[in-house]
Amino acid sequence: METLKKNNIEFIPIFKLSFLKPRYWVSWMVIGALVSMAILPVKIRDPMLSILGKIGRKLAKGAYRRALINLYYCLPEESEDERSAIAERMFSTALQAIVMMAELGIRDPIRISQRVEWFGREIIDQMQNEKQNVIFLVPHSWAVDIPAMLLASEGQMMAAMFHNQSNPLLDYVWNSVRLRFGGRMHARNDGIKHFISSVRQGYWGYYLPDQDHGAKYSEFVDFFATYKATLPVVGRLMKVCSARIVPLFPVYNSKVHKLEVYVRPPMEDLLNADDKTLARRMNEEVEIFVRPYPEQYSWILKLLKTRKEGDIEPYKRQELYPK
Repeated sequence: METLKKNNIEFIPIFKLSFLKPRYWVSWMVIGALVSMAILPVKIRDPMLSILGKIGRKLAKGAYRRALINLYYCLPEESEDERSAIAERMFSTALQAIVMMAELGIRDPIRISQRVEWFGREIIDQMQNEKQNVIFLVPHSWAVDIPAMLLASEGQMMAAMFHNQSNPLLDYVWNSVRLRFGGRMHARNDGIKHFISSVRQGYWGYYLPDQDHGAKYSEFVDFFATYKATLPVVGRLMKVCSARIVPLFPVYNSKVHKLEVYVRPPMEDLLNADDKTLARRMNEEVEIFVRPYPEQYSWILKLLKTRKEGDIEPYKRQELYPK
């Protein structure tokens, strides 16, 4: 994506004429399909998206295999059939959440807010009243962007870090939707200093704790039934930003066609914790949110790529769910 740097901090997606070339026509059709779905009544579209999700699961064989492997390591107490069912429901949930985000990108946010239920909203209200610096700790739910967009639509300044999508057009559209109500986006490959600067200036941060950043700066700590290389960064962010760390998790409930946003109390036990404790506490918050709603989590990520010396990377184990 071509971006424009503003005040050496903010990155803004820029439309390019090359997006009109034939190689992007399929991408435009995908965008058109999402918009078409977004304007349908939710009681009609959610069942349709559930069926499409099952079809998508069969087509996205690599992503489905990664999900099964992650579930095999993380939730061994579940039967093989149940783990397969979780992975299948995940693909349906993914489409339903993505289309809700598309709807938020084209419609009045007040209309969308009528289908959003906050649990723990009083925590957010109190921190706003006290003008606290805040960093949300948000596990990688499929609806991960929606709460930040809703808060931005209410006037709360939001800042987040992002990875570019491999498709430049989809990357442009995705980030444009994210920024519809304002806020700042910071590219991960530029480091974390601009994100820190924004939080210090009063923007509320949005941090995803569950991506694998390699072994160099990470700690190997428990993650569900296995372990994971986890970057123990929240304690440092808490100190340098003078910020409260607040766990948050959005859940798309297709039965009632609503988004449920769960907010937990600020993490007050991080200030003097060592790196292993910090990393484990981050993973613990992920587990607390995800266990009741495993289909909401992005199990397709390479969460367990970095292993301890002598351990085989799970995704390279040919005997697990052979391609």
